[in-house]
Amino acid sequence: MIRASLLDLRPLRASADFRRLWWTQAVSVLGAQLTLFAVLLQVWRLTGDPLWTGAVGLAHAVPLVVVSLLGGVLADSHDRRRLVLLGTVGQLVATTLLAAQALLGNRSVLLVLGLVALQTAFAALAGPARRTFVPRLLAPALVPAGLALTHIGFQAAMLVGPAVGGLLTAGAGLGWCYAAQVVALAVSVHGVARLPSMPPEQDRAGGTGDGTAAVLRRVGAGLGFVVRRPVLRGSFLTDLSATLLAMPVALFPMVNEERFGGSAQTLGLFMSAVALGGVAASLLSGAWTRLSRQGMVMLAAASTWCVALTVFAVVDGLVLTLLALAVAGAADTVSVVARGTITQLATPDALRGRVAAAELVVGMAGPDLGNARAGAVAAATSSTLGLVSGGLLGLLGVLAVAWRIPEVRRFSVERQPAGRPG
Repeated sequence: MIRASLLDLRPLRASADFRRLWWTQAVSVLGAQLTLFAVLLQVWRLTGDPLWTGAVGLAHAVPLVVVSLLGGVLADSHDRRRLVLLGTVGQLVATTLLAAQALLGNRSVLLVLGLVALQTAFAALAGPARRTFVPRLLAPALVPAGLALTHIGFQAAMLVGPAVGGLLTAGAGLGWCYAAQVVALAVSVHGVARLPSMPPEQDRAGGTGDGTAAVLRRVGAGLGFVVRRPVLRGSFLTDLSATLLAMPVALFPMVNEERFGGSAQTLGLFMSAVALGGVAASLLSGAWTRLSRQGMVMLAAASTWCVALTVFAVVDGLVLTLLALAVAGAADTVSVVARGTITQLATPDALRGRVAAAELVVGMAGPDLGNARAGAVAAATSSTLGLVSGGLLGLLGVLAVAWRIPEVRRFSVERQPAGRPG
């Protein structure tokens, strides 16, 4: 019983291709965290201005939103392995240029941001296609476990990446953080190149043609499918309820200042608690990835996220504060994996690229807007009201989805067809 509750490793045993993809992608994500650390540090050293460090977010967000929609269309009309390979090679070139400018002593912040935007654009081009790999490489029953394994690699990189980046910068210089990602991306190129060809199922949704109007029609067809399919609409609305209404990160500095005197170490513990909770949930993922009713898993996890953040708003003491954040982090991991399972298995292969692109946009816009909402409410009232109102409104939103869209509650992995095209 205990063994069955631990991290489900069956996908690694079932598919050599998935195993290779998993470890090379984990290396790549660690490299990405090193680069994020290096970019923020370099921009701060060049400008000393928080407006410019904030601009790093825009350099990521704008190409991600714009290019990922195009990437979704291409993923549904071209070999997905080749598309991901192209995007990864593009990232490799952009990161090589980032390493070169740092090692050569560049003083232009605009050059750094431009290269970050270029790197992100290539990542966004490949992102939707990359998200279709798991259901093509694994049987439907193993998709939740496969996504959980992918997620724990990301969380582990978030935990150790900044620390490794700090040590590498102190010992060898900031440019070597970029150089480390060059190596990591080369490993990722190797992993993707050895995957089998993955052409999408043929589909004419949105029409044919290569012009701008045809591309927009295909994007619209993907978005229209999300709106028309109740289980997908419900999963997206659940995500927006939990992030748009209950995102707490923007208030971490304010809460830290009010409760703990603004200690930088304590603020760092806030983020570490969320990540540690996520890692713990992943290590125990066998308990929930083996469940067929992933719709109920998602709804329960999203509700727990909202409740945990409401508790975070009102508890006293550092231990209870960190515990509430750890519970929220664990719930977020479960919700993300369950939602990814629903999105992939409830979408026909011919539309997976476009639906994955929509999921990427929602996954980025929701937290950003949620942090803006929390900040605005807290500025007008208090941090406690900003957090409590968000947690309770988010919970009501999730419960409304569960009530109004029963297809989400009823979603079962066992009822889904195999993900490979016939």
